[in-house]
Amino acid sequence: MQRLYRKRIVLGVGGGIAAYKSAELVRRLRDQGAEVRVVMTRGGAEFITPLTMQALSGHPVHLDLLDPAAEAAMGHIELAKWADLILIAPGTADLIARLAQGIANDLLTTIVLATDAIVAVAPAMNQAMWRDASVQANTRLLEERDFRIFGPASGSQACGDVGFGRMLEPDDLAQSAADCFQRLSLTGKHVLITAGPTQENIDPVRYITNHSSGKMGFALAEAAIEAGARVTLITGPVNLPTPDRVSRIDVVSARDMLAACEAAIPCDLFIASAAVADYRPEVVAPHKLKKDPSTGDGLLLQMVRNPDILATIATRPDRPFSVGFAAETEHLLDYAARKLKDKNLDLIVANDVANPSIGFNSEENACSVIDRALHATIFAQTSKGKIARQLITFIAERMNQV
Repeated sequence: MQRLYRKRIVLGVGGGIAAYKSAELVRRLRDQGAEVRVVMTRGGAEFITPLTMQALSGHPVHLDLLDPAAEAAMGHIELAKWADLILIAPGTADLIARLAQGIANDLLTTIVLATDAIVAVAPAMNQAMWRDASVQANTRLLEERDFRIFGPASGSQACGDVGFGRMLEPDDLAQSAADCFQRLSLTGKHVLITAGPTQENIDPVRYITNHSSGKMGFALAEAAIEAGARVTLITGPVNLPTPDRVSRIDVVSARDMLAACEAAIPCDLFIASAAVADYRPEVVAPHKLKKDPSTGDGLLLQMVRNPDILATIATRPDRPFSVGFAAETEHLLDYAARKLKDKNLDLIVANDVANPSIGFNSEENACSVIDRALHATIFAQTSKGKIARQLITFIAERMNQV
């Protein structure tokens, strides 16, 4: 059921007695890692209170299509875009009819029309109503339009009848919701990624850094999210938006980055794509350094080595699967292979930053990935987004072989 991990589910609650099961369904979905927003019809709110659903989901319940407060925050278009799955449970005969005809006269039906997400309906009604020809025709029409129909089950009903029409139990609905999603290569894994440059202060005004833009690390974070992972992205100073669903931690220096990485562990996979400064000034001047005529035209800075973040993480007793990056201007594969061995890595990604078309700040990349057997796999030049997806797929395959 890890397929629901970090999935966004809008639960639509229709006006039927089976709405009492919707409360337990929220718990089951959240137990499996899903984030749940509840939308209730007016009828649904007569059977179970919005306050109950708010307490269970951890978010305000959405009721009105024309609620000014909701539109200012997350209105029907925002909810429609937010969802990975819209699950309507209970799906009454009235709701099924309105959905089949494309009627949008309340918040729930409007969200369904506005979404590109998967839509599933769990029918719940009297057995005679379920057998009615119009209900059956409307249900078939929804199926033809790629709606998922979960159930109904057969059993005793609130009215005393026995037969098909009973809404599936919450555990069954949660399983059906999970079945809507493919199990992805990093589903349920915690992936820790470093990105961007670090800055090492000389004085309050000046610092030492490099040309890293962070684009590759951010692309890897986005690709890992797409692969089903929970992603922590630790980044030096960059001007990039945070990818959706990524937990971002901003740092400045190499020592800051190491501390953030150690605080984020345990993790399953560590990808060190940041361009970390190898050295820092031994002493940071408390005030801006001024020109000193007695030293002539020179300035002498005493430098000390920074901690090796990648080697520190990769040699821990609880080490994750560790992937490094080697940005080189010459002898690319030789230097990368040496770094792989010296730092106890599982894989290393070798980048030729002397090539301006794939170097720092470029929109494209090409690389070679070297494994412990010193076998190199080449990834041809393409956008950093595509390279990131290829790398995440490759890394996940190698992790599964360990």
